[in-house]
Amino acid sequence: MWTIIRGIFVLMMIIFVRGNEGESYRRIGRKKFAWKTLIVDKNGHGNFSTIQAAIDSVPSDNRFWVSIHIRPGLYREKVKIPYDKPYIILKGHRKRNTKVVWDDHLTVAQSPTFTSSADNIVVKSISFVNSYNYPWKNGNPRVPAVAAMITGDKSSFYRCGFYGVQDTLWDNQGRHYYHRCTIQGAVDFIFGAAQSIFQGCSISVVGEALLPLGSTSFITAQGRTDPNDANGFVFKECNVFGSGSAYLGRPWRAYSRVIFHNSNFSNIINPNGWDPWHFVGYENQLTYAENDCYGPGSDISRRVSWEKKLSPKDIRQLTSMSFIDVEGWIQDQPWL
Repeated sequence: MWTIIRGIFVLMMIIFVRGNEGESYRRIGRKKFAWKTLIVDKNGHGNFSTIQAAIDSVPSDNRFWVSIHIRPGLYREKVKIPYDKPYIILKGHRKRNTKVVWDDHLTVAQSPTFTSSADNIVVKSISFVNSYNYPWKNGNPRVPAVAAMITGDKSSFYRCGFYGVQDTLWDNQGRHYYHRCTIQGAVDFIFGAAQSIFQGCSISVVGEALLPLGSTSFITAQGRTDPNDANGFVFKECNVFGSGSAYLGRPWRAYSRVIFHNSNFSNIINPNGWDPWHFVGYENQLTYAENDCYGPGSDISRRVSWEKKLSPKDIRQLTSMSFIDVEGWIQDQPWL
């Protein structure tokens, strides 16, 4: 009897899955799964021993989710997801146990340990490290050295780590969601012109990495170039902490936009909050704002006079998930 029941179940599942072959994922009940799973094990007990080899095996113009499970270990390699390989999931085994490390530094564009150029990418429980200046007492002069560059649209990161000193996370372009990630650095360590929400993230300032000691850190350098551009960085429910003194941001481009909402600031935040950098005299073009933040560094009484006071409507629009996801692409991504 059990054999008959099992056979009927398998037949029903085959029919069910075939009925959904046009979708980018397969459904089992309400759950969504990748169509294919690959295993990376640096010790040779998986389908591949390097992450890049697994990515290379995905066909160009891929349209079906492929899940690449990465077993614990330190992977010393440079990892790139090219623009023509969307629908890839990289899933590690906790960010403390699954690390990708490299140390390029010649140019900002050439240096990233991890580059993601494709749309529809999900990354979970992995840390990306640019080790040229990390740890910072390794004797190398401080230079821009990117841990990750994210260029594709509809990309999400869960419980990931990004570690460096200068220009750690190049959030370059596209719509991105970072959830419970750790981002560490000292100078412009979250920069770019993407349209992103950072929710529940740990923003770790390593002021002790700067020489001379006592130099000021800068958390963001956002690159919005036009008042009509949709991009900007929104930090909500984040924890900002570390060592030294840090500005919340300075403008990389003329219409830079950064919002901190309902976030906890330790006492490392410079009382001025923001720095105009190369745009002195044009501060009115910048959209820098804080809303409902708390903690010892959240006192806004000494903030720069040009910090924006946003209306409740603007705050709702910018901090809602609809800022990056009107069509529901985050909910449409499979989790396994």
